[in-house]
Amino acid sequence: MKRFIAIDCMSYDTWRMRSILTVLIFATLACLPLRAAAVALEQALKEQHVQYQQGAELRVAQQCDGMTLAQATESIRNRTGGQILSAETRVQGGREVHHIKVLKDGKVKTYKVNGCRR
Repeated sequence: MKRFIAIDCMSYDTWRMRSILTVLIFATLACLPLRAAAVALEQALKEQHVQYQQGAELRVAQQCDGMTLAQATESIRNRTGGQILSAETRVQGGREVHHIKVLKDGKVKTYKVNGCRR
C-alpha cells in the first residue's frame, strides 16, 4: 500500500514580492557612490593629459625639438586637404605624439606627428 504525504506549501503574493525586490534594488542603486567615481575618473584622466599638467608650457618651451599640436594640425591639413575631425596630444615613450584624425573622401585616417621630448 502506498502512502502519499501532503506537504503544506505556504502561498505567497507574487506582486508583493516583486514590489519588495524592486524597492530593494532601487535602494541599493541609490546608495552607490556613482557620482564620486565619475569625478575621480575625470580627475585621473585630466592628470594624465598633457593640456592639464602644471608647467607643461614651460617644458614645451624649453625642450621643444618637434612640432606643437597647432603646427602639426596645420601641416596635416595642408598636406592632405581633408577636414580635421580631432587632434590630441599623448605622451608615448618620453615624447609627445600628436594624433590627428582627418576625413577625406568619406574615409577617416589618423596621422601621428612627433612632438616635443619630455
